[in-house]
Amino acid sequence: MKLGSCTLAVTLLLMGHSGAGELLDVDPPAEATSMLSSASPVMRMETLLKSALAAHADTEVIVSRVELPPHTTLPEHWHPGEEFAYVIEGQVFLWLGEQSVSGHAGELLKVPYKQAHWAGTGDEGATLLIFRVHEAGEPERVAVE
Repeated sequence: MKLGSCTLAVTLLLMGHSGAGELLDVDPPAEATSMLSSASPVMRMETLLKSALAAHADTEVIVSRVELPPHTTLPEHWHPGEEFAYVIEGQVFLWLGEQSVSGHAGELLKVPYKQAHWAGTGDEGATLLIFRVHEAGEPERVAVE
């Protein structure tokens, strides 16, 4: 990953840039569901930073680089905090209960606090820079049963 991409993502995050991708229908669009597979290839995730916030002892920030292969579906889950995803390459589909979005390279998506969601990719896959600000000591993600 180039330092410039990381710097841009941090700058957009700190500026409060919503960058929300294209709004989709509540149900996954037909072209997205036809591209997603139930037998997803393995994603790669690298934690770049995990640190407590000095001003908030019960809160930490986690920064990860995530590579999602083409035709990947991540199961429904939630995080004990807020999640921000900067799309470095490709396209990701994100379903957040009543709202669905797609994010393309150069866009920033937000997952609200403890919001159950799932994500998937189409033909291109996606590389994301993920920023999570959440409750310290809690798991990074919790599966929805």
